[in-house]
Amino acid sequence: MKAVLSAGNLGLSYPGRRLLKQRPARPALQDVSLRIATGDSVGLVGGSGAGKSTLLRILLALEKPDAGTVTFNDTPVVPGPASSLRWYRRAVQYIPQNPAASLDPGMNVERLLLEPLRQLRINGDHRRMILDALQRVDLDRGLLARRPSELSGGQKQRVAIARALVPAPTILLADEPVSGLDLPLRNSVLALLEQLVHRDGLGLLFVSHDLAAIARLCSQTLVLSGGSIVEQGPTAAVYANPQTREARELVTSIPGLGRDVGQDKP
Repeated sequence: MKAVLSAGNLGLSYPGRRLLKQRPARPALQDVSLRIATGDSVGLVGGSGAGKSTLLRILLALEKPDAGTVTFNDTPVVPGPASSLRWYRRAVQYIPQNPAASLDPGMNVERLLLEPLRQLRINGDHRRMILDALQRVDLDRGLLARRPSELSGGQKQRVAIARALVPAPTILLADEPVSGLDLPLRNSVLALLEQLVHRDGLGLLFVSHDLAAIARLCSQTLVLSGGSIVEQGPTAAVYANPQTREARELVTSIPGLGRDVGQDKP
């Protein structure tokens, strides 16, 4: 049975302010729905201010929507005390945009990977769990004693992914995970994420400005604009024949992107 993370009709507005004057609330999300299942890869694309970060915060149970619901396998997910969300943190993990900023410089790799196991109170052979996570991201155990400052950019990103994998989640939420990487590192991280979806059966929400990466990785694409999903569907169809102005502007910004996209996607 597939594990499924769903969002239904999410809405959230922030109070508007201009100097000392109160202004009408501005909507950050409006009627947003999506579904991420194990073995599926969903791309979320949109310009700055589209609402991507707000949506991620709600899916991570860091912020409560004004309207709509988030569920995991039909169980409601509501922000609250850490103890009430341990089950969810084990099932749904986050890959940050900037691994250098998310890795404690005072910890070595072993301690960085041990921390989520302790925080989530996961029992078992922690050493084996850590080594398994390293193997899944193609890192050598010799890195366990190193600190982030001793790692390359690609190694830092793989450590961040390994840290997300240690609790054995079923869904990954990745926020611009190849942003700032050079081309060879970008391709290696994308190949790793492909393996996690197609070999290991994880579900993936891939948030990115990199439409070529989404074309390679994601079977479905959602286009977010002004806090609303303005277009969604199979990636090949969205890229080859975008139906909205926002989607057309994104696709035409990369010449040739709509051709031969998703031919090998399931």
